Amino acid sequence: MTTDVKKAADGALAPPIDVGDAEYLRLVNAAQVYDVAVETPLDYARNLSVRFENEIFLKREDLQPVHSFKLRGAYNKIAHLSAEARERGVICASAGNHAQGVALSGRKLGVRAVIVMPRTTPSIKVRAVEGYGGEIVLHGDSYDEAAEHAHKLQAEQGLTYVHPYDDPEVIAGQGTVGMEILRQHPGPIHAVFCCVGGGGLVSGVAAYIKSVRPDIRVIGVEPADAASMTRSLEAGERIQLEQVGLFADGAAVRRVGEEPFRLASKHVDAMLLVGVDEICAAVRDIFEDTRSLAEPAGALALAGLKKYAAQTGVKGEHLVAIQSGANVNFDRLRYIAERAELGEHREALLGVTIPERPGSFRQFCEIIGARGITEFNYRYADAQEAHIFVGVKLGAPGERAAIIESLQQAGYPVFDLSNNEMAKLHVRYMVGGRARAAEEVLFRFEFPERPGALLKFLNNVGDRWNISLFHYRNHGHAYGQVLAGMQVPEEERGHCRAALDELGYAYEEESGNPAYDLFLSGD
Repeated sequence: MTTDVKKAADGALAPPIDVGDAEYLRLVNAAQVYDVAVETPLDYARNLSVRFENEIFLKREDLQPVHSFKLRGAYNKIAHLSAEARERGVICASAGNHAQGVALSGRKLGVRAVIVMPRTTPSIKVRAVEGYGGEIVLHGDSYDEAAEHAHKLQAEQGLTYVHPYDDPEVIAGQGTVGMEILRQHPGPIHAVFCCVGGGGLVSGVAAYIKSVRPDIRVIGVEPADAASMTRSLEAGERIQLEQVGLFADGAAVRRVGEEPFRLASKHVDAMLLVGVDEICAAVRDIFEDTRSLAEPAGALALAGLKKYAAQTGVKGEHLVAIQSGANVNFDRLRYIAERAELGEHREALLGVTIPERPGSFRQFCEIIGARGITEFNYRYADAQEAHIFVGVKLGAPGERAAIIESLQQAGYPVFDLSNNEMAKLHVRYMVGGRARAAEEVLFRFEFPERPGALLKFLNNVGDRWNISLFHYRNHGHAYGQVLAGMQVPEEERGHCRAALDELGYAYEEESGNPAYDLFLSGD
């Protein structure tokens, strides 16, 4: 196993097959999924194929009845239960695709299906599970809290727990995706790319493909801020991450499953990590080729495929990406569209300081020239200088560096904010006001989207330290993005961080961020 893409591309690292793999080949071939799931098409992606000079195909799991591959594993697990276990019913913990898969499977088989969901689950997902006949229990603010409560109910009521990924029958159900790919594309395939959350899909697909066609590379793709499988494979044991990013919520797993890890250790050729912007760009690519809208986790595999093609320079090969799901909240599309240009490196975000004198603004615009401007925010700073937050459309590779160099040669200090998360999430919407708040400390938070979340924050910190800045954005997700400034004396900052740790919200200090100094701080 390696996380080095270039090594994976040279064909020398296909893992050996051992006797145990014959059992997974049997389990996949015997999987009961088609009573409720469909054999999804393997669509040729014409635009992507031309751009990357490879033959690129999308395995359309977004076309399942629940718009996700999760239905396969859930149904296979429940279908194999004894009559006695079916009579008692099943239970799972999930806020998304697995919940819908279990609910629909239970309805199809006449089995009671209890679904424990965090209270932060968007209402659209709750309604979807209800529509499939699931018996919903809302508990806790996170998946871990929901799962703990689900296990408690399981013990009390004698239900069977349907795990989203750490179960051989669930893995075998997901493995039917790999079986279909080989049946639909019997010719040479260079690599198959799978999204990785808990590892059920990639392990099932890899176990099947390596048993039948060991020449085909299987490459897992994770969000860079939720790299639990990548870190575990590097360490040689399962690693639990302290926290994970939530943008690709379908793959936001702190610790991969034990059985998926075992199978991935033997059969997955490489892991790739992709960022939020790259995922958003892949969502747009899928739309442009298929006119379908993938959820962020559903576009992970394509984002990895694109990165692999760019890094290895592979040409003329057949590449398959599993489009794993399409359960995206409509409210998130604005955010995805905003970030897609950055993901394709078609936009640069710059913070530029110009002299506050007649003609300097025009000179700045002359340097930018005829390039398309996507965003332009100007703010007077003082009698000597002003700050500009500008988005510039890019064409040829290296154009961003050329623009920065031209501005610097003209004597303008420039900060490249294209990869500055705080600038992209918050500052671009806040340019226009600066304040001199003494002893201000800046933090970026993820607040759970539930009543009382803000009040809990204020009760924990608001009566001890003055809140000097607050900016909130909702992206149609279970967690909202918050930027908050607090006036905290130097000697109290340890106590402040302890209070934030006690609060339990994910946070990161941003006091030294150059975007803060340019556009928000009055110092």
